[in-house]
Amino acid sequence: MVKVITAISVIILAAAGCAAEPADDGRIQFYALDCGAIDVADMSSFSREGKFDGEKYALVVPCFLIRHPKGDLLWDAGLEQSLVDTPDGIGGGAFHSTMKIKLTDQLAQLGLAPNDIEFLSISHSHPDHAGNANLLASSTFIANQAEHSFMFSDKMKENSGWFELYAALENADTVMFENEHDVFGDGNVVITSMPGHTPGSSVLLVRLRNAGPLLLTGDLYTHAGARELRTVPTFNTDAQATLKSMDQFEALAKKENARVIIQHEKADFEKLPTFPEFLD
Repeated sequence: MVKVITAISVIILAAAGCAAEPADDGRIQFYALDCGAIDVADMSSFSREGKFDGEKYALVVPCFLIRHPKGDLLWDAGLEQSLVDTPDGIGGGAFHSTMKIKLTDQLAQLGLAPNDIEFLSISHSHPDHAGNANLLASSTFIANQAEHSFMFSDKMKENSGWFELYAALENADTVMFENEHDVFGDGNVVITSMPGHTPGSSVLLVRLRNAGPLLLTGDLYTHAGARELRTVPTFNTDAQATLKSMDQFEALAKKENARVIIQHEKADFEKLPTFPEFLD
C-alpha cells in the first residue's frame, strides 16, 4: 500500500557502542559509496548522433548516503551486490560490470544495516541504479510518479531481469512526487524530476554547510563528454525531454552555484572523499 509517512530519527547501535551517527549540530554528512563499475567497449549507444562511436570508457557506479539529523537517505542502489561473488564480473554486449565490495559491507562500517536506512530514492530504475533496492524495502521509498508507474507497469514486470531487482518496493511505504520533493522539509536535500533518460528520471540537490551545494545528475549526463556535447543516448525514452531537462539542470546548477557530480564519471567520483570519509 502506498502512503506518506513522516521520518522519525533513530538511534543506531553498533557492536562497539554507538555507530557513527549524523552530526548532532544540524550538519548533513554526504558519503560516496562504491557500488560497482562498468567498462564500456563501445560507447556508440551513448549518442544518437554517433559522437562516441568506437570509444571505450570506464564508468563508475556509485551510491550516495546522505545522513541528516532527521534520518538517512540512500540515493541510488548500485549494481546488485552479489556481483562481488563473481570476481571476473559479468558481460553483455559492449558492457562489462564488476564490483569490489558489497553495499551492506560498506554500510556496516558505519554500524548500519539496510533496515536502518529511513529513506531510499533512485534517480531512475535501470539495474545499475536499482540493483540493491530490494534490500531497502523496509525504507520509505521516495519516487517520481511517472517513474513509479513505469517501474511497476506490465511491460517492466515482463522484463524479469530488471523488475526482480526492485520488485519488493511495490509494497514499500512510498512517498510519490511529480516535480520536486524536499526530503527533510528544510530545503537541504531536494529531489527534482528531470525526465528523458526514463519517464521519471530525477536529480538530487544536497546543500552542505561547509562543502556547499552538490548537484547529482543521475543519468541525465552519463559521463563528462555527454555534458560537454549535450548528447542523448539511444536508449533514452524521450530525446526532447532529455534536452529540456539538461537546460533545467544547467539553470539550477548556475542558480545554486553547485558542484556538479556526474554520477558515472570516474573523475568526479575520485574527487569525493574516499568512504567512510565524507563531506559536510
